[in-house]
Amino acid sequence: MSRPKDPKFSDSPSIPTNLSHVVFGIAGSAKTWRNRRWYVETWWRPNITRGYIFMDIFPRKFLPWPPSSPPFRIYQDTSRYKKYDKHPIPQAIRMTHIILETFKAENKGVRWYVLADDDTVFFINNLVDVLAKYDHNKYFYIGMNSESHASNVYHSFNMAFGGAGYALSFPLAEALVNNLDMCIKRYPTLYGSDHILQSCVADLGVSLTPEKGFHQVDVHGDISGLLSAHPQSPLVSLHHLDYINPIFPYMNQYKSLSHLMEAAKTDESRLLQQSICYHKPKNWSFSLSWGYSVQLYESIFLPSMRQRPLQTFTPWSKSVWPLFLFNTRIPSRNPCEAPNIFFFDSVANKSRDYFVTSYIRRRPPCSSMGNHSANNVSKIYVLSPSWKHDPIGSRRECCDVMHITGTNTTEIKLRSCLEDEIVP
Repeated sequence: MSRPKDPKFSDSPSIPTNLSHVVFGIAGSAKTWRNRRWYVETWWRPNITRGYIFMDIFPRKFLPWPPSSPPFRIYQDTSRYKKYDKHPIPQAIRMTHIILETFKAENKGVRWYVLADDDTVFFINNLVDVLAKYDHNKYFYIGMNSESHASNVYHSFNMAFGGAGYALSFPLAEALVNNLDMCIKRYPTLYGSDHILQSCVADLGVSLTPEKGFHQVDVHGDISGLLSAHPQSPLVSLHHLDYINPIFPYMNQYKSLSHLMEAAKTDESRLLQQSICYHKPKNWSFSLSWGYSVQLYESIFLPSMRQRPLQTFTPWSKSVWPLFLFNTRIPSRNPCEAPNIFFFDSVANKSRDYFVTSYIRRRPPCSSMGNHSANNVSKIYVLSPSWKHDPIGSRRECCDVMHITGTNTTEIKLRSCLEDEIVP
């Protein structure tokens, strides 16, 4: 199949990858759309984003269809595969078929196809930046494993989990479409569409290219520990938000996500990017997750420890050990060894060169006293450069801390690290 040419969607090699080169295929359902529509609408850009939400039946009760949602399509009839359908979930084949239906609907000036669920939230500027690193004329299958060790064991460590979303370059999508019928018949028992498609990709001789910014969120409860120690990679997606606590305390799920998006609108490139710095006069350690939280410890801890997420969450499944695909820190039962936690409150322009984000205390102070106590700190201001941050292949940003004794605020200023700078 030759690639159609259309001046509206130019695919000139001289033009860097941008959002117009990306097409989304979103797996949805009329039964879940009422509760999940707002997830998609937080990131969808009407008349700019390309793609479709796929429905199992005509969504009559949602008409007139709002422009804030992606245009909808009805899944094609896949009953011809009935004798090959021994999958544990009934929608596996029709969700696998989304790549074919999306490809046929949108193939002009397309470089990447991104498949996801209707409860997946994308940070699409970061998504485009990540995809732009790769040659879209080659065969790429980009995504990430589950955080849960059990999920990877039961499915595949070579699979990009579909809830987190994954990207297929145009040549790979084209090859999949041309071979999809045979492939669906070859795998009649796999659990989900993402595993079926991964198997099809493997049959074409293509392996997963992992990107740590895609998040399946196969955990339960409070994921603040996970978000406060994000990998050094752009935040691309979050999934399973219905299965966790609201990411900001004292807010519901909708307000929490909207609040995070306020930070993203200002500087998506820095969102959740971790910086670690120190205030040696007070013996304080700070772990900043930009646009989300600041953890203040009343002692010096090395960066190698702060990069490990605090295990505030519980595993998706306890059936396989170890529980997670990464190292964690177990929270101390001593409240005075736990961090003082401050969550993102607001963002504003301080000057042409800096944004200022504020973070307010949400975890009560412990009863410790003395010269190192941070009990009186109620707000932290973070000054971050207004230019775009690129965490890929770079060092974490360094920072300077200023705290005036007797005040209830502390200021952190982000900057590039000095050539030979080692902290603390």
